[in-house]
Amino acid sequence: MAEGMINHFLPDKWQAYSAGIGATAVNPQAVEVMTEIEIDISHQRSKSIAEFNDPSQFDLIITVCDAAAEACPVFNSGIQQVHIGFNDPTADTDNTYEIAIARFREVRDDIRARLIGYLRHR
Repeated sequence: MAEGMINHFLPDKWQAYSAGIGATAVNPQAVEVMTEIEIDISHQRSKSIAEFNDPSQFDLIITVCDAAAEACPVFNSGIQQVHIGFNDPTADTDNTYEIAIARFREVRDDIRARLIGYLRHR
């Protein structure tokens, strides 16, 4: 969701690439809640950090979940790393659809407020 929002709201200032500790499928509920704000992330794919073997190509690395902040490699190339943590909307898998989609909306809105706000002023 963060990659989609950054590339949608700040295309003249930033180009975002997202990756995780391991690649997984893009969550359909993430696609759904992003569509609600007219951002299509259905074409995105989950990527592993291993795909980005040359961190010097980046100006900034932002971790967005606590697990990634703890497991993300430290790049010694002088690139600034920042952690802006968000709740994992998939953390509790015993939820009904309504509860799960509400969590995705909360995280989406939090990303828009805090992450986009942070990058807008950098």
